[in-house]
Amino acid sequence: MVVLRRLSPPGDNSPDRWSLDRRITSVGSAPDNDLRIQGERIADHHATITCEGAKFVLRPENRTVDLLVNAKKIRKKQILNHGDELQFGDATFEFHLLDDAAATEDGSSPKDRRLQGFQYMHQLSLKLTQATELDLLLEGILDAALELTGADKGFVVLADAHDKDHWEIRVARQIDEKTLAEDGRHLSDSVLQYVIDRSEPIIVADARTDDQFRDAQSVINLQLASVLCVPLVDRGEMLGVLYVGNDSVTGIFDDIDLELLSVFAAKTSLLIANAILVGELRRDNQSLREQLRNRRFGSLIGSSDAMQPVFHAIDRVAPTDVTILITGETGTGKELVAGELHRRSNRCDGPFVTINCGAIPESLLESELFGHEKGAFTGAGARKDGQFHAADGGTIFLDEMGEMPMKLQVKLLRVLQQKTFTRVGSNSPESVDIRILAATNRDLQQRVSEGEFREDLYYRLNVVEISLPPLRKRGDDVVLIARYLIDKVAEELGLPHKELSAQAVRAMRRFHWPGNIRQLENRLKKALVLSTGTKLEPSDIDLDEEHLPQVQSLAEAKEDFALTYILEVLEQNGGNRTQTARDLGVDPRTVFRYLEKISSAT
Repeated sequence: MVVLRRLSPPGDNSPDRWSLDRRITSVGSAPDNDLRIQGERIADHHATITCEGAKFVLRPENRTVDLLVNAKKIRKKQILNHGDELQFGDATFEFHLLDDAAATEDGSSPKDRRLQGFQYMHQLSLKLTQATELDLLLEGILDAALELTGADKGFVVLADAHDKDHWEIRVARQIDEKTLAEDGRHLSDSVLQYVIDRSEPIIVADARTDDQFRDAQSVINLQLASVLCVPLVDRGEMLGVLYVGNDSVTGIFDDIDLELLSVFAAKTSLLIANAILVGELRRDNQSLREQLRNRRFGSLIGSSDAMQPVFHAIDRVAPTDVTILITGETGTGKELVAGELHRRSNRCDGPFVTINCGAIPESLLESELFGHEKGAFTGAGARKDGQFHAADGGTIFLDEMGEMPMKLQVKLLRVLQQKTFTRVGSNSPESVDIRILAATNRDLQQRVSEGEFREDLYYRLNVVEISLPPLRKRGDDVVLIARYLIDKVAEELGLPHKELSAQAVRAMRRFHWPGNIRQLENRLKKALVLSTGTKLEPSDIDLDEEHLPQVQSLAEAKEDFALTYILEVLEQNGGNRTQTARDLGVDPRTVFRYLEKISSAT
């Protein structure tokens, strides 16, 4: 055991005997010192005693006060010997270095060092887990490594995120906490490369005489003494290197130092990997937010070529009061388009009222739209306004227009023609100032031909048609929308945010999404609730390979296109095969061959 024993009378509460069981012991009158002594000419931070391998080194910290060893003033660091007399101002101590040979032989001293080291590492780990910023974490790791080993300088070197063959010094520090130039001038390239190539730790007692490194140019230039270098590895991946050294004392490190620093590196590698991942997620989220800002059209997300005509049409017609028919498959965002038309119109300060014509029973729909008089039907106990009244001064959006019964189609036509309507049970016409937007996922022209929809109403509604493309034709918009929905659903349900794996992104691009954005949102919601991995995989969103459409060969794709195109031209020619062949510039037998293919398939 190494101790300082006080020779002069204390005159204060400082101890008579102090064990030097720390790598660095600070001495002075300030409360934050390890050995606090008070008296005349005692500075707040008077000196430090550092354990460097088998040696203890005394360093002055304040040159305006006296620091004596064996009655001689010292101005720079000095190695202490057993029995040295140390004088801090008017306080005198004796340095005792005991040779516990027996303890070394039975293994108790190495055991004590290991125990103290592991206890120290446990405290450090608890403290370091609070740091999520990578640079702050690396600084804390390096400071701890210096104190753990007694080194007087250290470096954390990490692999470049984009080029694993390039290594970068992220933190460089001396024992006095001054930052070294992070350009590699103070460490050995040879030692560093050895650990990087082999992914194993190394201890060098004296680099200048070591057979492996003494001829290395970096060792010769730096006159290196002791070096300890350990890899930072997470799940088999080399993250970087933790390098500590001492340029003035040889043999400062031993096998226990190597063991402790290796264990410390293993524990902190996980923290570094997590901090790198958190940083990447933050950058990805920031990039996603920027993409969303750049690729949004109001509440509509995306910038695919298929959506450009939609955005152009909204820009052109929103300021007008023309009636607009919004068409598209279910789940393509027709209500969002209607809302955007309202927000960009001169009626944006007025109400925006939505009616789903397919969700309200036919017997109630007329009353819901136009209101009713008291006693107009059983249960009508009071006069009631309809949604057309509620939309006065704003916009009314009639969703699922194709489901409106014929009786109401007549009344809606009158509203469009005369700008008036009557309540149920009333003969008095009323007028409101509204703009009508309608939407349907049905083919209204076909409904007209089938006698299920009035032709005159169709043309009144379809002054301008905005057709929404299905999700499968919107390219990379599906990925952007998915990431937006993940953030939205995670926040709504209080669930952790998860990224999409590369395989999940590819699967989403291949899938045809018959339910479009609504189907995508439902699958992502289920995946966030049930998935257990750190990322969403294809299986989490039910897009395993067996659920995905097979990619056609180029020859098959050409054949399918040719067949579709021939049928289109044939229809334009009223079924005249000879004229169709003439228009296409092919032999009539080519047209016959494709038609026979259809017949055989059916």
